[in-house]
Amino acid sequence: MLSSATTAVRCLIVDDSAAFRDAAVTMLARGGITVVGTAQNGAEAVRQNTELRPDVALVDVDLGAESGFDVAEELSGVAVILISTHDEQDLIDLIADSSARGFLPKFALSPDAIRGVLSR
Repeated sequence: MLSSATTAVRCLIVDDSAAFRDAAVTMLARGGITVVGTAQNGAEAVRQNTELRPDVALVDVDLGAESGFDVAEELSGVAVILISTHDEQDLIDLIADSSARGFLPKFALSPDAIRGVLSR
């Protein structure tokens, strides 16, 4: 599924930082990933996931008052990749217990990294 670099990937970004969302949209578009929507909280994420049907949702683990882990469980029919500025080792048990397809640190976020997680 979605293993080719030429395969179109439709993405939803869920992050409480508008600056991060804007930067990620630009960076991903340059790499051929279409960002179909952005959300700053769980309610927006669920609504946009239902309406837009992305292939992947990038969900920040820390959404202010909400846990990205909880939001990930609410999203159905989409591959979730958790993202964070926190070190993966600090979150390893929570990541393993989640339904997410994988985890990417924000500093390593790229179209190729997303495709790599999706091809696993």
